[in-house]
Amino acid sequence: MPIHLLATGGTIASRRGPGGLASVTPAADLLAAAGTPDGLVVTTSDLTTVGSFALTTADLRGLVTEVRRRLAADVDGVVVTHGTDTMEESVFLADLVHDDLRPVVLTGAQRPFDDPAPDGPRNLADALRVAAAPAARGCGALLCFDGLAFAARGVRKVETLRSGAFAAPGRGPVLRVDGDAVTPLARPVRGPALPLDLDADLPRVDVVPLYLGADDALLRAAVAAGAAGIVLQAFGAGNVTPAVAAAVAELVAGGTPVLVCSRVPSGAVAPLYTGGGGADLARDGAVLAGDLSPWQARLLLAAALAVAPHDPLPVVRDHLAAGTRTSDRVDGVQG
Repeated sequence: MPIHLLATGGTIASRRGPGGLASVTPAADLLAAAGTPDGLVVTTSDLTTVGSFALTTADLRGLVTEVRRRLAADVDGVVVTHGTDTMEESVFLADLVHDDLRPVVLTGAQRPFDDPAPDGPRNLADALRVAAAPAARGCGALLCFDGLAFAARGVRKVETLRSGAFAAPGRGPVLRVDGDAVTPLARPVRGPALPLDLDADLPRVDVVPLYLGADDALLRAAVAAGAAGIVLQAFGAGNVTPAVAAAVAELVAGGTPVLVCSRVPSGAVAPLYTGGGGADLARDGAVLAGDLSPWQARLLLAAALAVAPHDPLPVVRDHLAAGTRTSDRVDGVQG
């Protein structure tokens, strides 16, 4: 069976124009530049051609729906070319609902299609190899970049321009691509797929950042604007200012779920400090989201609200419990 390549735009598809870079290169041209790896048959289609910074949550639901449609057409896997700005969010939602052993692999580029030394062709060829690799089966949705493949949970963009754009702090990659070889490094531990209705809008969940001296104005404005849930991008191990802690207690008591993540790239949040710290937040009913990034936590809470609008937190906790188990390393190999 073939691998299907689904293009959505991004830097990998971008060319220079008078106004700047624009995503205009179709899937067939991307594949021609990458070359089809030996032994593979690849079909192509185009969903959209935009930078991922312009995507909406509705676009993301449409992307995941299209991936499912392509899997239903009997392929060995699906590769999605995508902009790097929001790729970590798209791969996470795809993984939340993925209930198939066949892999879904997202990839892209840091340099445009018409760059003298583009990185997109190699990334795409690697992603196609990963999608066809037996080692990728059962790993869910993956992000493949610069010779490494990462599990959806925990992957983050860590460089704005350098070719090694992604990492999974504290977790590491699950596969490595060396030429034609795909080497397993770990098996990601995944929770059960969520029965999300992709035709329905996701509830609004806002991320509220913490900074020195932050008051509760942004938090209350988010709820006033219609947010059904809140994710805090907190200090350190999950701490906030006293004003925000008091507002969180009030919101949680009124039925608004609050998740707590860190603005620090690596490490988990924990209920350690009082006086506005994580201990106060946990005591008052906020959920500490481990090492999940605020952006992925936002999608988890939105999906949980859609699946269980009257009691979303058990869904959140079940997913967090599965994801906090360490991925099994393969034969002692370290990424």
